[in-house]
Amino acid sequence: MLIEEPEIYSDETLIIKEKNFTPKNVCIVTGAGTGIGRATAIAAAKNQLMVVGLDINEEEGRITQKTARDYGGKMAFIKTDLCDDDDIQNAIKEASKLGQIKYLANIAGIQHVNSVEDFPMEKYDLMHRLMLRAPLFLSKLVIPYMKQSSDKTGVIANMSSIHGHICTMNKPAYNITKFGLRALSQSISAEGKGKIRSFTVSTGFVKTPLADKQIDAQAEQRGISKEDVIKNVMMGTSRVKEMMTPIEVANLIIFGLSQHAKYLVGGDLLFDGGCVLTY
Repeated sequence: MLIEEPEIYSDETLIIKEKNFTPKNVCIVTGAGTGIGRATAIAAAKNQLMVVGLDINEEEGRITQKTARDYGGKMAFIKTDLCDDDDIQNAIKEASKLGQIKYLANIAGIQHVNSVEDFPMEKYDLMHRLMLRAPLFLSKLVIPYMKQSSDKTGVIANMSSIHGHICTMNKPAYNITKFGLRALSQSISAEGKGKIRSFTVSTGFVKTPLADKQIDAQAEQRGISKEDVIKNVMMGTSRVKEMMTPIEVANLIIFGLSQHAKYLVGGDLLFDGGCVLTY
């Protein structure tokens, strides 16, 4: 493993004074088993929210749950296949029993590296269903609960990427879904009447299993070494030559969910070390 997911320490978490960050309010986090999803679930729990983590990997999800609880937070975990509508509907129903659903963080994602002409359509279908259709369906299901909450507000965070701003080779499905999540966030915000808002977070490469798993394929596709993938492909255009950690990304999401970000309506938090805007 060339990229190791760092341990999350309690004192790394951004704690925000926020009237709606209470255990009576539910924050649903997808992809809660590893990486940014895990960090977001832990950070939300540390901010006193009732967290409901969703992931297909129950073993890793339970580890996240234990960590969140060890740090003094409240978290439930529901094993969920985000490609199964019945699973999603059941998860939302169970989450609604734990408090007012006020927040949703769509983090779950996978990667497949291949050119457009060679891209397996079954992989495209899987990525589309997991990374674009599921966030739309989850949003569709939680918005009515948000409207029924005490102040009729809610916030939906969607994890985009620099690939939601620029397209790199051999990642057509990933590029499409990340651009799509920005459009979804703007669509939700356009309909939200200032009460329901949505935003995206876009980063470069982060120290997660998803980043590590694509190194071999990137090296093969480009005909370069694994070390060169990290140095020249992943970090080549970044002015900051170190990958972000999952908790650094999670802290952005927590800020975006709070009232301190009330004007973040359909917008994007681009924290990428300059990959997109500097040349």
